[in-house]
Amino acid sequence: RIEKIIKILNRRYKIKPWKEKPFKILISTILSQRTKDEITRKTSEQLLSKADTPEKILKLSEKEIEKLIYPVGFYRQKAKKIKRLCRILLKNYGGKVPDNREELLKLPGVGFKTADVVLSSHGLLVIAIDTHCKVIAKRLGLTKSDDAERIREDLHRIVPKKYRRIINLLFVEFGKEICQTRLPRCYICPIVSLCSYEPKTCRKLPLK
Repeated sequence: RIEKIIKILNRRYKIKPWKEKPFKILISTILSQRTKDEITRKTSEQLLSKADTPEKILKLSEKEIEKLIYPVGFYRQKAKKIKRLCRILLKNYGGKVPDNREELLKLPGVGFKTADVVLSSHGLLVIAIDTHCKVIAKRLGLTKSDDAERIREDLHRIVPKKYRRIINLLFVEFGKEICQTRLPRCYICPIVSLCSYEPKTCRKLPLK
């Protein structure tokens, strides 16, 4: 069933694994926290077009970083975090982004989701769990847990390895367009027949 779900969603969204360098993915994911996707994309490009390595970022002042990443949420705290992160990458890892979870989780601003997103950009076959993944996996009956780590384990058990690097990206697009957290649009869902979520909102609700 999971393979069928993934194939249907990928026909719709045509997702490919990330090709960007792990450092770009790491910075973009930190900026994305509590920030809309459009703003994350714009500010990531602004910062990384100016400084795309830890060495170059450390040549910028915190104020310069703040200006480049504004208006992301908590931009002042994130500017400090990014500078601290780059110092650690240079001091402890020779300016490279680690490719193991334990080391990534030691970095400022890096939690489980960010670590797994970065590991995926390194080419490792892992599934990053964000809000979309949590909600959709539970609605589809792929997990019974609300805990991100348990959901990750459940999905790793059932998702074929060849799809692990794209399933999060598929669920993000699907969650934004159709399987929305507050009110899923089940009436246009291409996988509604494979879904165990109840109650399904299979008819379009009238506007109030």
